[in-house]
Amino acid sequence: MSQFEAIQAAYQTFTEQFQSAVISTVSKESIPNASYAPFVMDDLKNIYIYVSGLSTHTQNLNDVPKASVLFVEDESKTQQIFARRRLSYECNASLLKRDTATWMIVNSDFEARFGNIIKLFRDLPDFRIFQLTPTSGRFVVGFGAAYEVDATNLNKLIHVTGENEDG
Repeated sequence: MSQFEAIQAAYQTFTEQFQSAVISTVSKESIPNASYAPFVMDDLKNIYIYVSGLSTHTQNLNDVPKASVLFVEDESKTQQIFARRRLSYECNASLLKRDTATWMIVNSDFEARFGNIIKLFRDLPDFRIFQLTPTSGRFVVGFGAAYEVDATNLNKLIHVTGENEDG
């Protein structure tokens, strides 16, 4: 297996080690907010978050339906704090309409992953499910090892070279 194939394989399974993701949103007044949310992900790399309507990031997603989502290697597991493995996606956000077929499937996925607390959320009127659909992304595995997520096929990576490379 080539180095690129190994990195491609690592990308495919990277999010499996996480139960939550860092979510960055912005208000209609352009005030940024960083938070986190437990998530489930489908085969198309759509990220679903089940959030309270009282939270700042939920209000922001209602007003400005865009988010940046970050998955970052645990500090205790990294070999170099300046080069933590990380995956970020820029996403469009859409609210899933309650009790639709998609909402029911995603709700079941949350219940399978997180247990009985989801039954409580389902019955609370302020909890809702957002779909975060990646439009671009970047997977960084170390210094000089950054890969763009192919916007036309979110399962593929493109090695970043030249001046736009970050580590």
